[in-house]
Formats: sequence, C-alpha cells, structure tokens
Amino acid sequence: MCEMQRTPATEADGKTQTMNGEAPHFLSGARVRNPRKSGGQFCETAQRCCQFVCFIGLLLAAFAGEIFADDDGWSVASRSPEITVYERTRKGSALLEFKAVGVMPMSPEVIKRVIDDVDQYPRFMPYVTEARVLSRDGANLVSYQRISPPFVSDRDYTVRVNCETRRDAGGICFCNRWKAANHLGPAEKKGVSRVTITEGSWLLDPDDAGRKTRATYHIFSDSGGALPATITNAASRTAIPKLFESIRKQAQLPRYLGAR
Repeated sequence: MCEMQRTPATEADGKTQTMNGEAPHFLSGARVRNPRKSGGQFCETAQRCCQFVCFIGLLLAAFAGEIFADDDGWSVASRSPEITVYERTRKGSALLEFKAVGVMPMSPEVIKRVIDDVDQYPRFMPYVTEARVLSRDGANLVSYQRISPPFVSDRDYTVRVNCETRRDAGGICFCNRWKAANHLGPAEKKGVSRVTITEGSWLLDPDDAGRKTRATYHIFSDSGGALPATITNAASRTAIPKLFESIRKQAQLPRYLGAR
C-alpha cells in the first residue's frame, strides 16, 4: 500500500485517540450530564463516531490510491474524457516516464495502420518535420524522425521498432515497441540535437467488441541538448494529449478505414 493510502488511516487513528481522551467539538453538545448514569450511552455514541471516522478514512485512502498512485508508482498527471496521462520517476534520472491510456473510436487495425504509416508523420504527428522508414525486417522496422518543438532547436533520432500481434477473446491486439538505434540511421547534423534515449510502446487492445481501441502509450525519453528535466517533463505532459488527438483525426481518413 502506498504512502498516500496510509495517511488518511493515520488521521483516523488520531481522531480515535482524541475521542478516547478529550471529547471532540462535535460531541460537546451531547446531553451527558451524569457520566455514571449515562456512561453506556456516551460510549455507544463515541464508538459510532469512531467507526464513522474510520470508514471515511478508508474511503479517502482508496480514493487517494486510485488518483495519486498505484503499485507500480504511476500517478495521474492529467485527466480528460478522452485520455488519462500518468507519470512516475525512474531511478537515477530526473526525467519522468509517462504512460497514457485512452479509447479511440476506431478498431485496433485502423489505429495500427496510422501508427505504422511513418512516412506520413510530418502531415499529422505533432512537431514532426521529417520521418522515413530506413529498413524493414518482416513486421519490424528502423525509422528516422526529426522534430521541431517550439522555442528550441530541432531534434532527431533513429529507432528500431519491434511489432507484435496476438489474438485474445476480444479480438486482435497489437504492440509496437521501440528503442533508440542511432547507429542505424543518419549521422548527427549541425544545428540538430541528437536524442540518445528514447524507448516506449503502443499497445492497442480491442474495446466494445473490437469496434474501438483501448490505446496505451508509454514513453521515456531525453530531450536532446541541455534542456532541464523540469522543462522536458512539462513538454511531455503537453505533447501526449496532442499526440492522441492527432492519431484520432488521422484515423478518420478513408486511406486507413478502407485499407485491407
């Protein structure tokens, strides 16, 4: 159980001790004028109040655990009707890992086609100005991307993407996992900062009998250059919802909906 979950229980214990010692204010109006004659009534009232406080403490603990953290250390960075973004620390780094979960109103096959359409990234992916597939090996590929984020110089990187497909009771699931592989791509360019750490995945699970997609995006990346971690982390919080929205819009095009 996380620290956030333990806090309300501790507060509840503190209130219990107060009731056993000095009566709290919300009991000061009780008509207990003769403790010897009304001791049973007083104890019963105090016991019920104690149980109520403990019950509220447990509810707060459960609520805090859902919102602030889970067993893997994820906490909610932002939430909207379309997407929930989570973050967590990684040992030895000031950079945060991010995970985002959202439902898209298209099948996993359609979303998969959009994500695999690397050459079209400059048309719809946020900040991407150049993207191309360098090589393919079955379902896997190596691709190069250059991005132009606001207020800083361009960044670029090459990644190796491993693609997996599996079928479960709900339909077909897809997973694309990538890691930096700059040695397989173009050399560094003057005026462009090289991203050396980037790893993540897209997991596309069927939802609503396969008519929708429960998309889970995971990313851990440096910024390239010498940006402070606080700025890099803030940029990721802003960019991830834009990424989901861009994919949703792109997936509505006939080229993806009608593909086979």
